[in-house]
Amino acid sequence: MKRFITRVQYALQGWSVFFTKETHGQIQLVVAILVVAAGWFFSISTTEWMLLLLCIGLVLALEMVNTAVEKLADRLHPDHHPQIGLVKDVAAGAVLWASLISVVIGLMIFIPYVKALF
Repeated sequence: MKRFITRVQYALQGWSVFFTKETHGQIQLVVAILVVAAGWFFSISTTEWMLLLLCIGLVLALEMVNTAVEKLADRLHPDHHPQIGLVKDVAAGAVLWASLISVVIGLMIFIPYVKALF
């Protein structure tokens, strides 16, 4: 049990660093908070909450992995290297892909609610 608690503490430390020191982490956190606030404002359904939370979790997790890949790649090979650049680009592309799909899902959920206001 002690090892488990230690591992959780390390993971929480990773969250703390990501959200306090990484610009993309801060941006993604603000977007997530705004989306959650919009969900509460519009009283979205349970299914819509599940989709939004899945999107938020996926984008944040991929952004964290992307950050870890970039930090590790820069540490292992500080000079420009085409293959390292490709690895970093693919990791960033995964974040972009998840973000675009999440935006589409968010629009599909929120547009009817916004239309209903008018």
